[in-house]
Amino acid sequence: MYELAKQILDECDGKICKHCLGRKLSKTIEGTNNIERADKVCSELDINLDDADCVICDNIFHKLDDELYDKIDAKINQLGVEFNTFLVGSQIPKDIQKRDEELSEKFSLNVETIKKEVNRLIGLGIWEKYDKDAEFEKQDIVFNIDLTDNPKVRIQINPLYIEGKYNKFQRGIPQTKWPCSKCKGRGCDECNGTGKQYPESVEELISEHFLKLTKGKEAKFHGAGREDIDVLMLGSGRQFVLEIKEPKIRNLDLAKLESEINEINKGKTAYHNLKLCERPRKAQIKQSSPDAYKVYNAIVKCGEAYDADKLEKLLELNEIHQQTPIRVLRRRTDMVRIKHVIDLSYEIIDDLTFSMQIKTEGGLYIKELISGDDGRSQPNVSEILGVDAVCEQLDVIEVSEK
Repeated sequence: MYELAKQILDECDGKICKHCLGRKLSKTIEGTNNIERADKVCSELDINLDDADCVICDNIFHKLDDELYDKIDAKINQLGVEFNTFLVGSQIPKDIQKRDEELSEKFSLNVETIKKEVNRLIGLGIWEKYDKDAEFEKQDIVFNIDLTDNPKVRIQINPLYIEGKYNKFQRGIPQTKWPCSKCKGRGCDECNGTGKQYPESVEELISEHFLKLTKGKEAKFHGAGREDIDVLMLGSGRQFVLEIKEPKIRNLDLAKLESEINEINKGKTAYHNLKLCERPRKAQIKQSSPDAYKVYNAIVKCGEAYDADKLEKLLELNEIHQQTPIRVLRRRTDMVRIKHVIDLSYEIIDDLTFSMQIKTEGGLYIKELISGDDGRSQPNVSEILGVDAVCEQLDVIEVSEK
């Protein structure tokens, strides 16, 4: 059982530390850790490796001492960061990693690499000191330990994700922040130095509160689609994920925060069912499902009196071929999209005006369905009625969940 140990010791001329010897013997000698395995070898072969100058790792494990954990503690306190889960990464000199790999290859050993052992031991020390759990799949922070010279500690703070739904009760508020069209966000006389096209947005009216409480660096708003700036978002609301980058504080009372934010923004916006989520949720709420739909209420204004009898033909609307609307061509690919009207009802208001509640597949442009957009939307309300018609007012009543 100790033949391999003898061969490794001979190869290193006895100059190997207990960590490196025990690591190479992890598949052949039982033990709860590498030091215990090496101690068994030392006892059996009557040798002492306590003060060995290791030709494999240059005694890098000596750097995993109290001074390193003091640096870790200082960095945590400096940032004021909260965390419940963590991961450890390390930078180790390449020549050390190369010697470690070459020794394993020489004896055909499929064992833990030196880098994995270093990361594991540092992680164990952090767990013992802070009673926090190491997580490989998803973690609050990542400790990056540079051991190429004097140990240096850097902490990567992973984003915080909050899922919810929002309503918009006031027209003229965009979903996300729009940079000023003149200065492109730098600040100018036209935007009063704000760098913004509009003074506030659905995004900013919630993110400013989260940034303040989490001490985050930046916020990004991910919506399940968006409504135009002049369109209300009513009903149960539209799904969104708010991403907070580099949050120092992660433990939040979301129910209390939701109530406070809604009181501050009363009459403008409201946010509901706030809860923590994971990164993949950003993409999930943006993905179009075959069953996804939206319900709108539109006030239609005609250029001249319409024939009320022709309104019945609107109920036959089904497959709609829409070329990218002229108003969004600057930011969308010019192509024809085929969408469907699922349900439609109307109510006469006067000779020139009627309301229309319409349920459609997600992605159908309602304003263009009404106006025709110079023939780019077929069929359309204007064509069916034989008069020019425009969407005077539009509200989103429902957005299906994704």
